[in-house]
Amino acid sequence: MISLDDIEDMSALTRAEIEALAEHEHVTTINAALLGEYLMHVHHGPQRVHEMLCDDIRAALHADDLPHARDLFAALRHFLAEHPDAARGSR
Repeated sequence: MISLDDIEDMSALTRAEIEALAEHEHVTTINAALLGEYLMHVHHGPQRVHEMLCDDIRAALHADDLPHARDLFAALRHFLAEHPDAARGSR
């Protein structure tokens, strides 16, 4: 049987990025991993992941949860380093 770790390991996203998607979409981690993998392979999908991460950072800051915002920002920086085409304004 395939475990959650197996699915996360096969994904183009890190565990932190998957957890951020799960938080944003209010879904389970496994569903977020599948959604993230799908989005990384569709037109403008990586940009959508970028937007979700930014939305999560804003929500954490709005809730005065600075430690969580820092964790999400670290995930965003890693995501953009690995997927520079996801940045706003990129072609």
